[in-house]
Amino acid sequence: MKGATYNQLVTFHAIVGEGSIVGAARKLEIASASVSQSLKSLELHLGLPLFTRTTRRIELTEAGRLLFEQTATALSEIDLAIESVADLSELPSGKVRITAPRFVYQLLLQPIYAEFCRRYPNIQLEVSISDKAENIIKEGHDLGIRFGDKIEEGMVARPLTPPVKDALFVSQDYAAEYGIPESPSQLNSHKLIQYRFIASNQLVPLKLNNQGQTVTVDMPIALICNDTDLIVDAALKGLGIGRIIEPVVKEHLNQKTLIPVLKAYWQPYPGLYLYFTQHAQRAKRVRVLIDFLLEKQIIGNAFSH
Repeated sequence: MKGATYNQLVTFHAIVGEGSIVGAARKLEIASASVSQSLKSLELHLGLPLFTRTTRRIELTEAGRLLFEQTATALSEIDLAIESVADLSELPSGKVRITAPRFVYQLLLQPIYAEFCRRYPNIQLEVSISDKAENIIKEGHDLGIRFGDKIEEGMVARPLTPPVKDALFVSQDYAAEYGIPESPSQLNSHKLIQYRFIASNQLVPLKLNNQGQTVTVDMPIALICNDTDLIVDAALKGLGIGRIIEPVVKEHLNQKTLIPVLKAYWQPYPGLYLYFTQHAQRAKRVRVLIDFLLEKQIIGNAFSH
């Protein structure tokens, strides 16, 4: 963009990320007046305001949103290009941010993240646990872990697990009191422990695999929650039929504290993938985390049958 400097764009992105001029100044370690002046110069060049300001908050205008979206990738690529050259003579260092759902952290990252931190003491690992599908560029993450069908286009993706199935299960007490359905048609006589997506606020439809055909089933609801741990806990307490991917409850199923329901109908889903932008692995701090996760071959632990 002719007339707009790299530093002005960096400052603009810092304001967006921090939500305020003061926060951006703190992040960039410069005076608030310098941040304000940089923003004013950028807006003067564009001839458009980039933010609307009130006494309590600062929000992007339509022009600001468009500028942010169209420059986020370019700025990230420039930063990574500069960093990759500097990395040639240095040990891996700096901050690496990875985002993953809670169950992924528990199954895949929790057993190994401390080893990574000890192996690379100059790297500051930041783990963001979120069950919503985040845009890693806009949210400032270097890496993400999600199901294969949830990754936005243009990302590099590396498989971490084989495909998984959406398990249905009940507790021993529930089975003794209400029985276990033997066909999908009998699910109407039971209640489902339902999950609600955090980002979209939508309930997750219950899908079954009937000889290769996907069938959506409506069931009475026992409980609605947006946390995978709560689904398992509610099932263990006998409130209804739980539903979550099989690896999360594998130990409970093996120990028979939970009983599988309609296993022949469990819906398959793509496996989990590590994903990142095409240029992210140029940075040594990011590349070593990618290599570490693949090296550990975490597939074989939580996701083996």
